[in-house]
Amino acid sequence: WSLACFVAIYVLAIVGLAIFQRRLQYFPDRRLVDPAQAGMSGVEDLRLTTDDGETLVAWYVPAKDGHPLILYFHGNGGALVDRIPRFRALAASGYGLLAIAYRGYGGSTGSPTQKGLMEDGEAAYLEARARGYDGDRIVLIGESLGTGVAIALAATHEAAALVLDSPYSSAVEVAAAHYAIFPVNWLMLDRFRSDLAIGGVRSPILVVHGDEDDVIPISLARRLFELANEPKTFMQVSGGKHLVLGLAEVFPRVRKWIDEQTGVARRYGDARE
Repeated sequence: WSLACFVAIYVLAIVGLAIFQRRLQYFPDRRLVDPAQAGMSGVEDLRLTTDDGETLVAWYVPAKDGHPLILYFHGNGGALVDRIPRFRALAASGYGLLAIAYRGYGGSTGSPTQKGLMEDGEAAYLEARARGYDGDRIVLIGESLGTGVAIALAATHEAAALVLDSPYSSAVEVAAAHYAIFPVNWLMLDRFRSDLAIGGVRSPILVVHGDEDDVIPISLARRLFELANEPKTFMQVSGGKHLVLGLAEVFPRVRKWIDEQTGVARRYGDARE
């Protein structure tokens, strides 16, 4: 009887995972927040239309003095407002910024799926080009889940560089690390196979990852890195948890790397601190 109960509970758990898996993968904050009221000044609040008819909220800050545009893809939780400290640091460095709220996040219409997020990434890239940024002036930055979107874009579009904060080889392997007793490889719909896409990236790649990340194990980032083409750099952050790019000891190193890839370092020398 005990075994039968266990099997029944296990099967019900699998059914629940299969039905509600996207609720376990995406955690959107759907509120529409005005960037100025949230403390992010100098932002143009845009609305982008995807090929499949969704309307995306996007924040745009123009680049200064020949700096590149950062095309930013956030993770699976919250909204743009939660990234304001990062956005301020990027804008203060002279970079342009175009950050989208995925469908279902931060005032954007629709509901998140892998296919939908890829459509959102395409809309963001087209907007960047429409604003006069050639591919060699666009730096793609993805955090966590958003690294899958950034990698897919970099594999099919020109970019000056690709920065990945806490990336993964595939969302299936992340799920397996958290739900080891379940057959997630059979169940998962939105798999984000960055391991299959990374080989198509020809831009310089920077991976930053904390060695104490309890959300995405650093081993998955290393597996992805091994599959990437040169030139590539792996920046391991000792004691770092999930999402490390914005840390005071990390951001200047990332900025220096971006400047070197985009020619800003040659124009401005070592003036940055």
